[in-house]
Amino acid sequence: MSGFVGVVVSDPSLQGQFTQVELRSLKAKFVSLKRDSGHVTTKNLPGLMKKLRGLNEVVSEEEIAAFLSESYPDSDQEIEFESFLREYLNLQARVSAKGGGAGGGGGGKSSFLKSSTTTLLHNLNQAEKSSYVAHINTYLREDPFLKKYLPIDPSGNQLFDLIRDGVLLCKLINVAVPGTIDERAINKKRVLNPWERNENHTLCLNSAKAIGCTVVNIGTQDLVEGRPHLVLGLISQIIKIQLLADLNLKKTPQLVELFDDSKDIDEVLSLSPEKMLLRWMNHHLKKAGYKKTVNNFSSDVKDGEAYAYLLKALAPEHSPETTLDTKDPDERAKLVLEQAEKLDCKRYLTPKDITEGSANLNLAFVAQIFQHRNGLTSDTKQDTLTQTATRDDVLLSREERAFRMWINSLGVESYVNNVFEDVRNGWVLLEVLDKVSPGSVNWKLATKPPIKFPFRKLENCNQVVKIGKQLKFSLVNLAGNDIVQGNKKLIVALLWQLMRFNILQLLNKLRSHSQGSQGKEISDADILNWANSKVKASGRTSRMESFKDKSLSNGLFFLELLSTVQPRVVNWKVVTKGEADEDKKLNATYIISIARKIGCSVFLLPEDIVEVNQKMILTLTASIMYWSLQKQPQSQSEMPEQSEPSSMTSDAASDIASEDGASTTAPSESEEVNSLSDNISNLTMDDATSNAPSAENGNGVAGS
Repeated sequence: MSGFVGVVVSDPSLQGQFTQVELRSLKAKFVSLKRDSGHVTTKNLPGLMKKLRGLNEVVSEEEIAAFLSESYPDSDQEIEFESFLREYLNLQARVSAKGGGAGGGGGGKSSFLKSSTTTLLHNLNQAEKSSYVAHINTYLREDPFLKKYLPIDPSGNQLFDLIRDGVLLCKLINVAVPGTIDERAINKKRVLNPWERNENHTLCLNSAKAIGCTVVNIGTQDLVEGRPHLVLGLISQIIKIQLLADLNLKKTPQLVELFDDSKDIDEVLSLSPEKMLLRWMNHHLKKAGYKKTVNNFSSDVKDGEAYAYLLKALAPEHSPETTLDTKDPDERAKLVLEQAEKLDCKRYLTPKDITEGSANLNLAFVAQIFQHRNGLTSDTKQDTLTQTATRDDVLLSREERAFRMWINSLGVESYVNNVFEDVRNGWVLLEVLDKVSPGSVNWKLATKPPIKFPFRKLENCNQVVKIGKQLKFSLVNLAGNDIVQGNKKLIVALLWQLMRFNILQLLNKLRSHSQGSQGKEISDADILNWANSKVKASGRTSRMESFKDKSLSNGLFFLELLSTVQPRVVNWKVVTKGEADEDKKLNATYIISIARKIGCSVFLLPEDIVEVNQKMILTLTASIMYWSLQKQPQSQSEMPEQSEPSSMTSDAASDIASEDGASTTAPSESEEVNSLSDNISNLTMDDATSNAPSAENGNGVAGS
């Protein structure tokens, strides 16, 4: 394993879209074509691309050639391998957007969350644009800062012009998931300079990742320029997260009514919001006597009949029989929308959007109906079942969320809806291992979902444990069957070691690039010492004794650290002394937004700082360190001095893991993690490609 290098792509965010298996296969095909033809152009590439996964039997060579001509008008221009990869992703995205639909197929993935923001057609869908503008006008019209710019006219380019300063997108994220962004961190002036705009967009993109959006291949400059297809792609994801926010058992425990009492609640928790919405819709359709099953929000609802039955079940007082008797789909769609308006559902789509099967708009329409009248009841048995299912989940929910967001940000093929359920077949964990340690997974011995036989799941999980031991993880209490059985504490212990391994690899890789050599592995103690030395060098007296130092709860140390690495970023006028609990939380919220604003991709919550969650404190510190070092590559003398192995380092690591039911020993001089730095071609978690602090080069260290 130590000799494996794999296919190296210079852009880490691009490499993060593929596994090493996929990259090797694509590279071999590309090299073969280049060898046979002498060079690769838009003339000979379509034949190869038509045979690739996701394009085969879906798009013709002529259509591929026309697509490539948009980026390469000169048909003789040579196309390099990385450009080929980008065009492959973009073409897949275009095909996906053209096909539409949600909820169809297996795998439990969330189609809109998994899709990149580059997945919308460059030929803008005016209906979707109008719908998003109407949504923004409705929810932000009373905002103190934005109200002077609203309402937006959907017919022109006002939306894209207003996006350019970053304020609107930050506000929209807070509408979707309240409290995500501390508004004190948003630069709000009538006229912003380029640096301030860049900060707002960096804050926006890192915050979007933290609520579950996929923002691969979109950067701050794309938003500054107001590129329509990228802007609408991001807005679409944010709005859908808002509309589907209540489609889980925590927010709507009555959803348990949709399942048998014997149903495994953990399995229910793993359903994507879209699949839960489809389950809810079909539940009521069956009760109303509808004979079909709705599997998507496009072709299955185009005739409007399902909507007529759904509204009849939920709002019979607004559903005359004439709606069902109407034979004309256009007329039925019109009647359906009129009935929905009586439930206070905002009219964000037209009858034409229904009959043409616009997947995004139909999903939003059904989600609105759910929000206004879900038709569910609750009884004692259901309450007890839900409470039993969530009691343990509450204890681990913050860490589950952190690891879920981290995994989804890696660019793995699978989209994780619930960590404890989705990792039980081992496949997601193998994908993660392939990202953080390319080449470590033997894919010939792995089985991809859906997995019919239980022993295949066990084989996947056994390989996970085997690789973990090769990477020097402490897994003395963990066996493959523990993962299959969904042992939450042991799964968290494993994921923490994976995240920590990733963090240290990122820092080691950055140091080896800076120094031109690979010294001793960076340890937890080095991260601690770096933070303390930075704050001390600024003339301040704050100090962090360890990652579980209770004095950190007031947030002042991290504000001083952030102010040191980026002097102008902290507005000390809004910082509290952090004495009362409320003041501590205010500071913690501000810290997270400021870290994201400078370019740190962190997923922790304010409670993690206030309660001094040791794991999350470590990842936050490492995230700031990584951003600082990549921003200004330093000479060897300026890099953090290597600490001798100390009891603090090993104790800190073992304490962190022991909380989860396993022990982790930090790598020491006698027991170092295998040196993989020179083999980690993919700096996961959005490694930097330039020195400018922005979301696309945000440190990918995932603060939990």
